[in-house]
Amino acid sequence: MRNYWLRKILAVPLILLVASFLIFWAVRLLPGDPARLMAGMQADQKVVDSVRSRLGLDKPFAIQYEIFLRNLLHGDLGTSIRSHKPVAEEIAERFPYTLALTTVSFALAVAVGTTAGVFAAIYSGRVLDHLVMVTAISGASIANFWLALLAMNLFAVRLAWVPLLGANSWKSYILPSITLALLPSAVIARMCRASMLDIIHQDYIRTARAKGLSTAKVYINHALRNALIPIVTIVGMNFASLLGGAVITETVFNWPGLGRLMVDAVRYRDYATIQGITLLTVAIVIAVNFAVDVFIGLVDPRIRFD
Repeated sequence: MRNYWLRKILAVPLILLVASFLIFWAVRLLPGDPARLMAGMQADQKVVDSVRSRLGLDKPFAIQYEIFLRNLLHGDLGTSIRSHKPVAEEIAERFPYTLALTTVSFALAVAVGTTAGVFAAIYSGRVLDHLVMVTAISGASIANFWLALLAMNLFAVRLAWVPLLGANSWKSYILPSITLALLPSAVIARMCRASMLDIIHQDYIRTARAKGLSTAKVYINHALRNALIPIVTIVGMNFASLLGGAVITETVFNWPGLGRLMVDAVRYRDYATIQGITLLTVAIVIAVNFAVDVFIGLVDPRIRFD
């Protein structure tokens, strides 16, 4: 068991190193010149060259990456070209909003998706099962931004039940969280249904029923518990995807999170901000995957000693 956790922990620095290189390289493939954007489109070439030198963009790629790594090890993500503020400070200001929205959406997706999937498996082949599957497929097919615009027009503009934009009260979470949770809840429902169907036809489930256990105990204590491994895996992956999906949702709803910050950074070719947000997202994905591995290892002893 100790070797299992040790391998997982030792792999994290290597993954982060490779990810940091790919992010640093990919950002510099973006079209446009940040020095030109910062100096102004009508600025003289000497001014642009001066700005490029000040930003360190005139140095060879290897030296730029070495400086980036050295600063990163000291917790310095660089300075934003757009706002002239430290990137770490900007991320610290925006991240709580994204984390709060993602957490609410994630909880909603898990609750709705798991419940729908369990009931669809229990009533497999019946009207409820078909209704859940049609809804899940529809939810997975609808574009987030289109649903967001429809919801805003109906519930915020016409009915005035919730705020239209911003994050000023708890009501501001309703539309963005539902919009963001639609796709993962559909995926979780389908996975939960498939996993439950594989379990409820096993012999030990029939034995549990023959012993006189209640239907609720059979499905919750025996079927659902043994179907958790694929469900937990897909749930962990969906939490990571919610952080990425928040970019579109935050932009539509004018949410003051990392998504909007990323859009603005891409528009201004703000290399440091793009690198900081992307690297943070990668670190969160790694942490979530590690937590899923730990949970699965605790649930299934066979995996721990593999």
